[in-house]
Parts: sequence; C-alpha cells; structure tokens
Amino acid sequence: MSFTVAIIGRPNVGKSSLFNRMIQSRKSIIDDKPGITRDRIYSKVTWLDKEFSIIDTGGIGENNDDFNEEIKLQAEIAINESDLILFVVDGKAGINNYDLSLSKWLYKSKKKVILVVNKIDDKSKMGNTYDFFSLGFGEPIGVSSIHGIGLGDLLDKITSLIPKTDKEFSEKRLTFSIVGRPNVGKSTLMNAILNENRVITSHLEGTTRDAVDTKFEYNNKKYMAVDTAGIKKRGKIYESYDRYSFIRAKMALEKSDVALLIIDASKGVYEQDKNIGGLIKDYKKALVIVVNKWDLINKESSTMEKHKRKIKDQFQFFEYSEIVFISALNRKRIKNIFESIDRAYINYNKKIKTSTLNEILINACLRNPTKIFNRGRANFSYITQSSSCPPTFQLFVNNPNYVHFSYLRYLENSFRKEVDFLGTPLNFILRKKDYDEI
Repeated sequence: MSFTVAIIGRPNVGKSSLFNRMIQSRKSIIDDKPGITRDRIYSKVTWLDKEFSIIDTGGIGENNDDFNEEIKLQAEIAINESDLILFVVDGKAGINNYDLSLSKWLYKSKKKVILVVNKIDDKSKMGNTYDFFSLGFGEPIGVSSIHGIGLGDLLDKITSLIPKTDKEFSEKRLTFSIVGRPNVGKSTLMNAILNENRVITSHLEGTTRDAVDTKFEYNNKKYMAVDTAGIKKRGKIYESYDRYSFIRAKMALEKSDVALLIIDASKGVYEQDKNIGGLIKDYKKALVIVVNKWDLINKESSTMEKHKRKIKDQFQFFEYSEIVFISALNRKRIKNIFESIDRAYINYNKKIKTSTLNEILINACLRNPTKIFNRGRANFSYITQSSSCPPTFQLFVNNPNYVHFSYLRYLENSFRKEVDFLGTPLNFILRKKDYDEI
C-alpha cells in the first residue's frame, strides 16, 4: 500500500476544505455547519514526483449525539491505517479545550503528527501559529485551505517523510458503486461486503452523506467499492449537503464499471427506484439489481420468482440485469453479488468478432424483415464493434430515419440471444451507409 496520511481534528476547523484543496477536487462535502463529514473519505495526492493516499475524517466533537462515537471510531480506523497524521486546528479561534484532548489522544497513537494551523488567510498572520507550540507537536505549519496559502510547504513536509522504497499502488481494480434511495441498506451492505464497520449505519435517513471509496480483495480479486448517499427526489433535496451528495453519487456512478441498484424487499419498488435506474441507464453502466432485507419477507416455494417477475415488470428497460436477493444485516448471500458483478463486468468489456456480428445481423433481418417507416425501408448492410464498456456497435443502414425504435430493440434482443451480454447495456449507433467506409 502507498504512504497514507489521515486528517484529524475537531468539527469545523476546515479538514474537508484542506482535503479538497490537496486532491484538487471537491470530493469531500464542505459546509459551515459542523459534522457534515461523517465517514472516512479516501483519495490520492500527487506532489512533484511523489504520490500518497489521504483520508478525510469526521470532526470529533465533545457532544454526545447519535453519531459522535461512530465518527470517533472511523477516525481511529483512519489513524491505524495511516503512516502520518495531519492534526488540523483553527488559527482564528485559537486553542480549544478539545484540541488539547485530541492532542493527548494522538500521543497515544505513537504516529508521526504534523500540526496544521488552518484559516491563516494572510501571510502577515503566520505568527499566530506559534500559539499552538504548546500542543507539543513541534513547529506548526500555517495554511489557508480556502486560499491555498502554505499548501506547498505542507506538501513538501509530507513528501519528505515518504520512504524512498515506497511503491505506488496503481493496479486496475473493478469499480462498483452502491446506489439507491435513502435507508435501503447501502452502508450496511458495504460493511457486510468488507466484513467490518467501514461506514456508519443507522435507521435514520441521510446517515451517509459523502461517497466513500474502499479498495479491497475478495477471492483474490481486486475491487473498489463506492458507497453513496441515498439519492432523494429532486423536490426533497433541501439542504446544501443533499445537493452535494447527489452530485457525488453521480460522480461515483460515472467512474464505476458496475452499479449495484439496492431495493428494499420489504417495501417494493418505489418511483424513485425507477428514477435512479434511469440515471444508471443514462450513464450506460453495467448493472446488478440487489434486493436487500430479504430476511423480512415471508417465503413460499416460488416467492423469489414472483418477486423477480414484479421487479422485471417495473424495470422493463433493465431486462438484461441479474437480480440478487440478500440480507445485508445478516450478511447472507453476499457471495452471489460478487458472482453477478464479475459476470456483468466481463460482459461490459466483451468484444465480438465482426464476422460473428454480421452473421447474427443477417439472420435477424431474414427472420423479421424491416417494414416501411418514414416512407422508406431500412436496409442494413454491415455491423462492427467500435468499443466496449459498454459494448458499442456501428450499424450501417441506407437511411437511419427509416429505422423504427422497435426494430432496433428487436435487433438488440437478437444479439442478446446469441451472445452472453447479461448485466451490461448495449449501445447501437446508426450510420448512413457509405461504401468508402466499408
């Protein structure tokens, strides 16, 4: 694993702003309200010729709310995973009693600590940083995460501590995102997959607010899992962090190979489930539909098949997707998810010989010839695969305007009958026949 740095501090000292500034992306949610970041968020930082991993954590506060103990647990895990800690304090507010408590806690970790005094928005105020010498971590580094002041000095200090023997961790991993509406069990599923309490779970909606990336191995295969915040209806996105969470969920979906759409078995398919499905369809991602909380259903011999039929009726545009029934809370049937993810990923990357494609096309057209549409009849002459992820095909025709959408759907079904494309969408691009191109 690469050199890892954890950002620790009390709420609202600017940890997430510093994290975003260092990775040069708005990955962690920032807001004036304390406690917005709850889970630990991972990313990579490259400075000059060196790279390291960085972890943002939730602010550890003095209050005893529902999540404070969980946030502290997440911070403890981040500290254990890290080689270096950035202890962030507020240069405007001065030393807080809880800064003193945190400093004692960090001493016990026996990890190397850099004290970062944030909110030094003017270089003339760098002298304010010396007030923090009393925390006992040596000379502080003054920064402004908002304006970027002092960031170069901080990155120089961090990279100077990276061992020269460190090897980067950059191999290809299958990336899947866990998406769904709030409170369907996404974070519980993430914890079940990892067999640890990686993210905070609760019966309350909105517990997860950021998208949380985790690298791991399962059956000797490398994966990246992204747990996302519950996607609410547009009319119910009130707070700024709801909007950011929605954007982060879309970004997570965009970088994924496979999407896991989580549905609550005890409540059935909601309209918002179908809206989220439409988002997955727009991004053209491979898909596995995961029906969670299956333990709450009274079962008979054909219960699972009946539920599959109901779900297929609701998601007619996802006829190609596998449906997996699980209980994330009881950690039952989790291995079935990975079998489906692997199949979907293989098919998402599949490439087919041009000769095979054209044989399927010719036979499909012979079985069901095209009909007149828009005052003309479509004549298909050739098909070739131009790319994968998803499999994308160039379909040459005398006039694309003569092709009815139902016939294109018929052709897709014909290809699916001949080739295993389970779990992946197919993309057909109609092109006007040009003999110079063929």
